[in-house]
Amino acid sequence: MQRVIGGLLILTATGGAGYVYGKELKRYLGRLLYFRYVMSLVKGEIAYTHAPLPEIFSEVARRVKAPYDRWLIRTAAEMEKRDEYGFARMWNRCADRYLGELNLKYEHSILVKEPGTFLGSLEKDTLDHALQMYLNKVDLEIEKLREGLASKIRVGGCLGVMSGVFLIVILL
Repeated sequence: MQRVIGGLLILTATGGAGYVYGKELKRYLGRLLYFRYVMSLVKGEIAYTHAPLPEIFSEVARRVKAPYDRWLIRTAAEMEKRDEYGFARMWNRCADRYLGELNLKYEHSILVKEPGTFLGSLEKDTLDHALQMYLNKVDLEIEKLREGLASKIRVGGCLGVMSGVFLIVILL
């Protein structure tokens, strides 16, 4: 009887691990989608208000959730202090410091830092076009993640259950 209960517990635990893996993949996709939303808000504020970037970041920060609000507020504060030599350096430092808790993959953290290269230096029309191109690039990355998401979730769940069955067979 104890072996049967132990086997059920092992199967439940490994199946749960596969389920948690799938949920984490969905959460990661949600973080990228929300970052795209934040950047589209920044693009809309730039196009609509033509205000300076610190004001735009502060306004957008009021409408987004953590950690994006802290990131935008701190980036606006850093821009107003103007201690850094370049906008790109300041953008990268703030992204590393305040968006680090998102635990993005390396290629996606590079994608987050990319607007720092053009955001602070272009005129309005060029900036609008560059931001649209950037949002298209983010959309492509999100689409790549979405394509493999369903199969990865299915494989994760199956591997969880299969590893549980394997452990049960070995232990019995």
